[in-house]
Amino acid sequence: MHTWSERISAKISDIGFPVRRLLPSRSARHIGPFIFLDHMGPAHFNLTERDNDVRPHPHIGLATLTYLFSGALMHRDSLGSVQRIEPGAANLMLAGRGIVHSERIPDDIRSNGMAVEGLQLWLALPVELEECAPAFMHYGSNELPTWQQDGSRIQLVLGSAWGRNSPVVFPGEALYAVVEMAAGTTLEIPTGFAERGIYLASGSLSLGGEHLVSGELGLLPDTATPLRITAREPSRLALLAGPTPDAHRILDWNFVSTRLERIRQARDDWQQGRFPAVPGETEFIPLPTRG
Repeated sequence: MHTWSERISAKISDIGFPVRRLLPSRSARHIGPFIFLDHMGPAHFNLTERDNDVRPHPHIGLATLTYLFSGALMHRDSLGSVQRIEPGAANLMLAGRGIVHSERIPDDIRSNGMAVEGLQLWLALPVELEECAPAFMHYGSNELPTWQQDGSRIQLVLGSAWGRNSPVVFPGEALYAVVEMAAGTTLEIPTGFAERGIYLASGSLSLGGEHLVSGELGLLPDTATPLRITAREPSRLALLAGPTPDAHRILDWNFVSTRLERIRQARDDWQQGRFPAVPGETEFIPLPTRG
């Protein structure tokens, strides 16, 4: 009987609001192209303290994928994109050779006391596209396939599964779905991926008699045998899957590359102000000092 091949607990930090980091970890550096997974919040914000806005900062060599459960964020980037993201929608940003962006809490969310909660993921770009032109795309919740299946509500954010296809354009093979399961229901996990994982945002799941609890990331075995998870209580999860990465990636602050010299160049470019600016933004996050 198959069960979780690994269960990973979050590393919790406070960056002006609580963040649970699941990837990378000592047990797993990636799930397919997914090399970074943060669970943000839930957090409440006020109108007077703005230190919890994410000020402009750079990226190279990756794509960011932002998805919210509640609240809203305002995205701005050096391409001139200005986009509010709300629950059930997806923001996909290709950093490629370099992009700068900020993510701020809108005033109406602050004044209403609405909790902001969601997931942010980084995906390694295929090696041949590490230095592609940067781009930004937004997909509304009504654009993403969403349906009821065996007591579960499934929203397919990225990739193809369960006979459906997401319109989100990512230049590589990846699967990302958000699932809400009623207590006592079961769900068969799609096969055909070398690496698969389930992040349990809330609730409790079991696989082969072994439980996964809220805040844990469960890695699934590489098997063609169908796997079925069962919700022990109402649960919300994110399914991540993809092929084994095409090369080793170096992660340094917000930079991702297969080449150490490229990371060093990006660090120097940010420190010397050579990255493009976000129109209308004057703040920025300084380059961290290495220990």
